[in-house]
Amino acid sequence: MIEEHDRVALTTKEPGAGLEPGDVGTIVHAYSGGEAFEVEFVTLTGDTVAVLAVDRDEVRPVQSRELTHTRGLKWGKEGFALAGTHRIPEE
Repeated sequence: MIEEHDRVALTTKEPGAGLEPGDVGTIVHAYSGGEAFEVEFVTLTGDTVAVLAVDRDEVRPVQSRELTHTRGLKWGKEGFALAGTHRIPEE
């Protein structure tokens, strides 16, 4: 059972948020007995990329024998605009 503060992997592509299957996030809120969740996705340095509401079938628990993989985000002229109200400033 997935609970708040668990790490999960996304199982679907979320193009509006720039997220891909396998991206790892943390459950920040569980709805309806675990049928839906708010998941926060952050960079490796802790900057919030997106907070998404997802259904149970759009995430899965991470496994102890999995590795975290890195990939770059696509940056626009004013930084990378993502889902919700979060924006990562351009460095």
